[in-house]
Amino acid sequence: MSDTTSIQALIKQLEFDTLSAKKWAQKGKIELWVHRYLLTGCWANPAFSDGLKKAPRWWHGPFQVELSALSPAVGYDPTMEYVVEKEAWTARVRAMAETLSTPLSVPPLILEYRSGDLSIRDGNTRYGAMMLLGWPACWVILWYNTEHDYRQHTESLLQMKD
Repeated sequence: MSDTTSIQALIKQLEFDTLSAKKWAQKGKIELWVHRYLLTGCWANPAFSDGLKKAPRWWHGPFQVELSALSPAVGYDPTMEYVVEKEAWTARVRAMAETLSTPLSVPPLILEYRSGDLSIRDGNTRYGAMMLLGWPACWVILWYNTEHDYRQHTESLLQMKD
């Protein structure tokens, strides 16, 4: 079994694909799913999980959003929040693109709502791979730092569905 196959199998086994996240959300437990995801597997980021726990958060998702509406935080462009070396980033994105099959089989990106901006906080490499593959949209989980932002933005999302 190749590394990419084993990662996809692990995602499915541990229920970290979008379908699993949707099931947890239907039970009102999407925040718990996020922390399980951030604390498990080769992608684990316990510092991120700890940071999220320092203040109340309001959660929405998973839901689909166009990739063009997202703001990546990691990449080789000098305007990125976290700038990485171009060749290494490109190789990592290409390798990930080879593992992606369908949007529902991929863990949702984890976003932070920042005054109207949808900032990718987990999943920048997945985002790059999806862009490389030409996918128009992806599944996301969005957190808000204030109840006001949550209510205002989720209301506008619901109006867009109508």
